[in-house]
Amino acid sequence: MTITAGIDVGTGAIKAVLFNVEGDKANWLVRRTERVRQRDPFQLAEQIYDEILEEAGLKRADVAYVATTGEGEALDFHTGHFYSMTTHGRGALYLDPESRAALDVGALHGRAIRLDGRGKVLSYKMTSQCASGSGQFLENISRYLGIAHDEIGMLSKQADNPEKVSGICAVLAETDVINMVSRGISAPNILKGIHSSMADRLARLLKSIGTVDGVVLMTGGLALDEGLVAAMQEAMVKEKVSYPVRCHPDSIYAGAIGAALWGAYRHDKLERLGGTLAAA
Repeated sequence: MTITAGIDVGTGAIKAVLFNVEGDKANWLVRRTERVRQRDPFQLAEQIYDEILEEAGLKRADVAYVATTGEGEALDFHTGHFYSMTTHGRGALYLDPESRAALDVGALHGRAIRLDGRGKVLSYKMTSQCASGSGQFLENISRYLGIAHDEIGMLSKQADNPEKVSGICAVLAETDVINMVSRGISAPNILKGIHSSMADRLARLLKSIGTVDGVVLMTGGLALDEGLVAAMQEAMVKEKVSYPVRCHPDSIYAGAIGAALWGAYRHDKLERLGGTLAAA
């Protein structure tokens, strides 16, 4: 039995998981996510890590490998660090074994990751930093509209005449929204316009990584935004892409899951290598 931890330090939230890994079997022990808001993300990550250990009845010494991803390399208690594209790909495969791509939509970027049946990354593309297809942009707009974050998806699906929003730059898109509000455009139609603009860009991003022989699993902070998921499904039809896009209730944890599982793999490899060297 190997206990591993995965900690995903994102711009908008910290995600942490504990896994019990035995051979090919990996079982959840504990999971936790917390929005960063205006707190120090690294202090928050350490706090969350200690809390999930306490919840699982474990001590730090019981954990064989603490794997980080995102900005987690700065945590002084981590054992090893993995790039986000590898952790989200592996996490997507764990959550949905039919996944052959992960579409990670986070606070600052959108990432399309094509993978094989073992979780190995085959190709990878990311949106530009200035792009309006990000969680932070959507959160800024919802705050301007006076809408709670968890209401965005539901309201978007109520749109009856969505407005077109600039998909090139966040600044231009925010200007579009201000003009829409002044013209009396409803919040659902504004949000659906934003979701459609984001989805169109993300669908093109997916096409750029090559043919996906399976499911595309949405991961990251916006994976559970039902309005964006619906817009993505519409955009895939528009782009004439046949593979399905879906999400999982635990999609937000994909990066942390992948980190924990790659950490278990690396720990096992190092243990075997150590045993070989000792025998020699």
